[in-house]
Amino acid sequence: MPADTTAPDSEQLDLVFERLVALPPEAIWRAWTTPTLITQWFTPAPWETIACEIDLRPGGRFYSVMRSPEGQTFPNEGCYLVVEPSKRLVWTNALGPDFRPATGSPDGLIITVEITLTAEGNGTRYHAVARHATEAARQAHAAMGFQEGWGKALDQLIALMTRQQG
Repeated sequence: MPADTTAPDSEQLDLVFERLVALPPEAIWRAWTTPTLITQWFTPAPWETIACEIDLRPGGRFYSVMRSPEGQTFPNEGCYLVVEPSKRLVWTNALGPDFRPATGSPDGLIITVEITLTAEGNGTRYHAVARHATEAARQAHAAMGFQEGWGKALDQLIALMTRQQG
């Protein structure tokens, strides 16, 4: 996906989460691109993100480890495709660092995620889309609680960054 284009959303293959957030794009960007911040908000409670590594460049590594309330850990590795500071962040777990093909995802879910941040009034239009290869994959991701989970995670991001600004 070239840096200057955005793929259109597909109702059959994509899950979309959008909200107007009372934070500037720069604050949301910092939350998405700072490992010590990601571990504080990225996974909806009671789940936790216990590790995060970021190499913020196209081809760079995005790695996180999530822990379930029961103590199971779930490592996730991906590759950044587009990095446009305070505007757009795109990554996929179909590729590993340096655009190398990935060996698979622990949960079997292969996605490409695009976060778009657009200044709007005193806040930011937050647009997140998870792109899937098949309708079945999209449906499985929806059944995992995509909307609720991404909503809780964004609420946690907002609370964290609001505290940091205040």
